[in-house]
Amino acid sequence: MTLDPFKLPEALNLAEVFLFRQAAKQPNAPAIYFEDEVVTYGQLADATNRATAVYKGLGLELEQRVLLMLPDVPQFASAWFGAVKAGGVVSAVNPGLKPDEVEYYLNYTRAKVVVADEVTASIIDEVRARCPFVKHVLVVGAPRKHLSYDAELARVTPDASFAPTHRDDTCVWLYTSGSTGFPKGAVHKQHDFVFNALTYGLPVIGYGPKDIGLSVPRLAFGYALGSNLLFPLLAGGACVLFKEKPTPEKLFPLIARHRPTVLTAVPTALNQILNAENVERVDFSSLRLAISAGEALPAELYQRWKKRTGVEILDGIGSAEMFHIFITNRIGDVKLGSLGRLVEGYRAKVCDDEGRELPRGEVGTLWVSGDSMALEYWQQHEKSKATFRGDWCVSADKFQQDDDGYFFFCGRGDDMLKVSGKWLSPVEVENALLQHPAVREAAVIGFKDADGLEKPKAFVALNEGHQASDALGEALKAHVRESLAAFKAPRQVVFLDALPRSDRGKVLKTALRG
Repeated sequence: MTLDPFKLPEALNLAEVFLFRQAAKQPNAPAIYFEDEVVTYGQLADATNRATAVYKGLGLELEQRVLLMLPDVPQFASAWFGAVKAGGVVSAVNPGLKPDEVEYYLNYTRAKVVVADEVTASIIDEVRARCPFVKHVLVVGAPRKHLSYDAELARVTPDASFAPTHRDDTCVWLYTSGSTGFPKGAVHKQHDFVFNALTYGLPVIGYGPKDIGLSVPRLAFGYALGSNLLFPLLAGGACVLFKEKPTPEKLFPLIARHRPTVLTAVPTALNQILNAENVERVDFSSLRLAISAGEALPAELYQRWKKRTGVEILDGIGSAEMFHIFITNRIGDVKLGSLGRLVEGYRAKVCDDEGRELPRGEVGTLWVSGDSMALEYWQQHEKSKATFRGDWCVSADKFQQDDDGYFFFCGRGDDMLKVSGKWLSPVEVENALLQHPAVREAAVIGFKDADGLEKPKAFVALNEGHQASDALGEALKAHVRESLAAFKAPRQVVFLDALPRSDRGKVLKTALRG
């Protein structure tokens, strides 16, 4: 049955849509490449059926939560699909968390079942006395005192049944970036993921049966969950998974070995790839496309990437609140410096502080509407009311839209600066700094000068062969003044070895302000 994103059936289960339809058609086709292992669609479906049986055997009931704390391994896929197939509500976070973070997620989700790696399982043991909701911990790896995920799957009889889930049932939590405090859980419905896959994943990325995905962001994030698991599987393609840190040194052998066609990345990772010591020896010819999101893609970086690889980058914007990308550039339709135009099925507008739509070209807050919008933030009623307003999701981002319908990111609302009575976008200044040959990374924040007035301050990491100095700082200020209005030039330049970043690759401007 062909699915219409605008008329999805009431009976809907993500495991059936994204995995089992293809497994029935091509059980022997590769679904996942991991180290020396090739997991076929049939094998992944069998593991998912076994995970379903394990969850039910542990007492998991409809709408109860399952928390994954796993790296990008095949067990992530079977544990994720098994949870939604059993009717549970699944969320995922990266492993490598601190004890207070593990404790937060266990109590915040009230997950009855947790699937974790060995290291995280040991941290769970440290905090478990303060986490009364956890009943069972399944460990991928060698458990010391918990159930082995793989052993439990091998022990049970596969359960091929699907929970009787509705398209509007809650099924997944996706976490916000947590720029202030711990991340919030955006509560999503079954149909949210299918809607975006059928409006963005397949028609824009163009995933097909011959595609192989490779991702820098981890599957715990909605961006990678869609681009490097759900979308390729829906199309009958495959994905490459790896559990190590996604450095260029790790990515390059994977590109050589598996010849991926779609690279899911963030600008920071693309920059690291281009600056890697042996990048000139890497054959990127298998790639037909790179996807970028998570932060603004500088025009200078786009041009360097295209020159070195010949591969198109489709920059776009998505969010945990909307699951995935809703504004994007397209193949043959890339406007440099913009995030592109709306994905079919979505609406967006740039509004003032009172919610009135602004004329094209003016900077305001981005409002977006589409059928992948979350219901709420879990246990955040006031914040939910401020963000989710009827059909609209009110973002924290400042945008402008040109007369041709292309959207341009100007910065987060709390990043925008008012300098000399005029709005200043840090992104614009950062892009200007990146045009200088000495600059590898740049971030701009505001500071109060001696008169208590807000002025821009730049933090810069340098390319090899360049040394920090007062003279270079003045040269960078002059460089910005050459391309932008004088009031936009940074009044101070601070040199760092590297910019502080979150596990999603975003610059932590709160750390710079501190």
